[in-house]
Amino acid sequence: MKAGEAGGGGSGTFSSTQSCLLLFDDLYGGGFFDRRPVMDSILIKIFATALAFSQVTTRPDGVKTEFDAVRDRFEVAQLLSAGCAHMRKAFDIEDINLDDLIATAMDDKEALNSEIKALKGLNLANLQVAYRQFCNVESVEESPVDLGQVIAFYNSAVKDLPDAAELKHLRLPGTSIVLDNKSERFAEIYVPNNRRIWVKLADVPEAVRNAFVAAEDKRFFQHTGIDERGLVRAFIGNFTHPGRPQGGSTITQQVAKNLLVGNDITYERKLREMIVASRMERALTKAEILELYLNSIYLGRGAWGIEMAARSYFGKPAKALSAVEGALLAGLAKGPNYFNPDHHPERARERLAYVLGRMRDDAMIDAAAAQAVLPQLVEYRPTRRDFGFHFVDHIAREAKLAAGLDTLTNSSYTVRSTVNSALQRVVEATLQEGLARYELNTGRYKFEGPEANISDDVRRIAADLKTTEPAWLAALKATRLPLYDVHWESAIVLENARGKRGHAINVGLTDGRILPLNTWSAAIQRSLKPYDVVYVQLREAKGKEAARADLRIRPTVQGAALVLGNETGRILAMAGGFSYPASQLNRVVQSLRQPGSTLKPLTYLAALRKGLQPNTLVMDEPITLTPIGATVHARRGDFWSPKNYDGGALGAITLRRALENSRNLATVQLLASGLDDSAERGLDRVCELAMEAQLYKDCMRYYPFVLGAQTVRLIDLAAFYAAIANEGARPRPHAIETIEQDGRPIYQHDPRALDWIGSADRASFYQLKSMLQGVLARGTARVVKHLSPFVGGKTGTTDNAVDAWFVGFTNDVTIAIWVGYDNSDGGRRSLGPGQTGSKVALPMFEPILQAAWELHAPKTALNGPSREAMHQLATLSIDPYTGDPSPAGSGRVFTEYLKRDPSGRIDDTQFRIVSRAESYAYRGGRDEDGPFQQWSYENRHYSDNRSPFPFPNWRLGPREYPSWRGYPDDEDRLPQPPRRVDPDYFWRRLN
Repeated sequence: MKAGEAGGGGSGTFSSTQSCLLLFDDLYGGGFFDRRPVMDSILIKIFATALAFSQVTTRPDGVKTEFDAVRDRFEVAQLLSAGCAHMRKAFDIEDINLDDLIATAMDDKEALNSEIKALKGLNLANLQVAYRQFCNVESVEESPVDLGQVIAFYNSAVKDLPDAAELKHLRLPGTSIVLDNKSERFAEIYVPNNRRIWVKLADVPEAVRNAFVAAEDKRFFQHTGIDERGLVRAFIGNFTHPGRPQGGSTITQQVAKNLLVGNDITYERKLREMIVASRMERALTKAEILELYLNSIYLGRGAWGIEMAARSYFGKPAKALSAVEGALLAGLAKGPNYFNPDHHPERARERLAYVLGRMRDDAMIDAAAAQAVLPQLVEYRPTRRDFGFHFVDHIAREAKLAAGLDTLTNSSYTVRSTVNSALQRVVEATLQEGLARYELNTGRYKFEGPEANISDDVRRIAADLKTTEPAWLAALKATRLPLYDVHWESAIVLENARGKRGHAINVGLTDGRILPLNTWSAAIQRSLKPYDVVYVQLREAKGKEAARADLRIRPTVQGAALVLGNETGRILAMAGGFSYPASQLNRVVQSLRQPGSTLKPLTYLAALRKGLQPNTLVMDEPITLTPIGATVHARRGDFWSPKNYDGGALGAITLRRALENSRNLATVQLLASGLDDSAERGLDRVCELAMEAQLYKDCMRYYPFVLGAQTVRLIDLAAFYAAIANEGARPRPHAIETIEQDGRPIYQHDPRALDWIGSADRASFYQLKSMLQGVLARGTARVVKHLSPFVGGKTGTTDNAVDAWFVGFTNDVTIAIWVGYDNSDGGRRSLGPGQTGSKVALPMFEPILQAAWELHAPKTALNGPSREAMHQLATLSIDPYTGDPSPAGSGRVFTEYLKRDPSGRIDDTQFRIVSRAESYAYRGGRDEDGPFQQWSYENRHYSDNRSPFPFPNWRLGPREYPSWRGYPDDEDRLPQPPRRVDPDYFWRRLN
């Protein structure tokens, strides 16, 4: 048969030269012509690859990976001749005269003029001479092949080949599914380019297996890794159907390429692939190779392996696939993008017909079942997640620590997590908005340009006549901004016109609306160009005020927020920073920050356990402590003299008022004289309690510890506050409930995992809980006084306002919020003068709290003491300022819970630290007209029942508009005795 007649007749559009060269391209794996102009280099690589082919086909058990460039030349020449003879037999089977084919190619002027791109750089004359030398075993005067160079290239290429036996028990990376607390899919965890679920070969229907064999490797069960006849069939197919070249790689070669030698289009990869494939056939069974293949191939729709593809295309597992469905997937293996049924249904149908035809010809399927009708596909929804990234990262770490799994991608697991998806979104959005508004309102924002400019995309879409919606809208919908987890709207600048009143900017939204943009700054207005994309916060129309979009700018300040289930320790929501793409550091669990006054409850808990009562008096006056272990010769600068935030002192006050108003001096006085016989021993009591509460593994024994000087993790601080809500039962925070593999549980969190703090002194914990409830009712968080029946909590601000905190709890959840700068440069950047926990962190608390009430547990008043605690407690009406008993019904009466002594009577400790005489002295000798009688710490009478200040409006803008300043402080109102009561100010040393 003549060359032009090969394979049953050509199309007439494919030259004989192209056919001949495609033979070499098929023989050596496709894509081998480097297109480089160096002729000798191409020939060296072709013959090095031929050397590998010759060995694996003629002596597969004795493949050498190193030859001597001098001594082994004759052996290499013999191998090349043997390989050529072996290949010619395959052509003979197909009745193709290879010599005539090459002779015809040499007469093709088109090829010789190098007008065919694939042949550029290749000297066909040299190739023909080499063919005569090694295939026809002719003597040639000047051989174009230097076997020494061929050997050198071959030795280098096959050096350090991977061990095919590694695949014997290989399990490829899998995809783990994370479910939320309602068992709905929350996230997938997988290695990039490995979104798969492993399936055993036995679970794949035989008809589906046959479809892949028919489509990709007809002689899979006969060949030993390299299929010479398959190469010839690919050559014939390329000759008769030149539109899309076929390859000649076997399934074994594809597995070797995908898993061991890589996917580079190079001669080096191809010859390594041949040798490794040959060795695989001796190390693995055919079933093992086919199982690896079916689980490793990419089939489109983001699916690697047949199991994930079956679920992605048909919404069913691989074991439920029909023969036609399997044939469609098998057809995709050749080119999942080219034959994509979503975008190219006609190509997919043609490919399906081809696969079914091959199956029918090979008696794998009957004619009735081989109807090429595209099966019904499920809707494709790309797995693009826009929230919960810090939480999912934490899932992976917890799986390693708690369940002993090095990674959740070494197999396919189902992880049942604790997260409440809807609440998680609210927490992230609230933190992002709060951080941005802090910088807007303090003037710290820095606009560094738009998130993107998509003018090129708009022009491209506008030129597409098939587009039915505005080009800007289509381009905006298709744009994914770098911070893909930010919960603001994206908007595109459509117009920036300058008028009499300045710039007027209109932006388009993804819902098609066009709104005016408020940019806060004239400089920002001037910098924005058409088709810039920015983040905005929408302000809907209200009354006479039209709808508008407010520009949102990435903040540099960071924050973290956590919602923790009190009784269970379930992490219901976790935001580890402003945006995961911007910073993967999870500041809930991976960052240590000074807690400031949020640690003060520890000292007061130690005092309550000591037997003191909430109405016990302590002095709020200056104090200086000698360094621990110091002698009388200690330097003056080593002494510690803390200060209150407002710089003043209030004299004798109750423990309750000291904690509610976070008085530093009173806390240190309590340490010095209320916990033990010395400040040093008192510090030991607090440290012991801190470690028992699992806030620290080691306590730094220095006095500022009691004011929150030692760094802590936010999650541990939240667990301590949850223990307060539970009267001493500390939950174990966790994000994973169970982990399952193949439907079998391999890990389960112990639901009874609680740790009791303080020897289960429930009465003391309840008293502390009541005192923290007073922080909202009368203290540093009094601006949310309306929440005090339902919430207890504590503000915190560290020295120089470096960290701002609020931790609050209800009956069901604890919410912890931190704001500050990362200070990665080693400095301690301040949030600014007056930027306390009540101003910066507290504004974010109520939106999260309201969401928790709506999405997790209903709003309820804080529980009273438990039965166990009530056995030790009695109620007494007292004066909230003096701690004195007061007649019931008095205008400023307060019901306090006080412990009983062994006889059952109230244990009166009011004057245990401060004598009655000292107390009266600080009251001016009177009970009624002392400095604490007239005004409360919110500058009003206790009997004044006016409503508190309203919660700030999140929609208000920064300085150019009505100021959103957080919560009002004492300086915002008159009169002003005392001046300021958030005491989160650290120690000062005497100079």
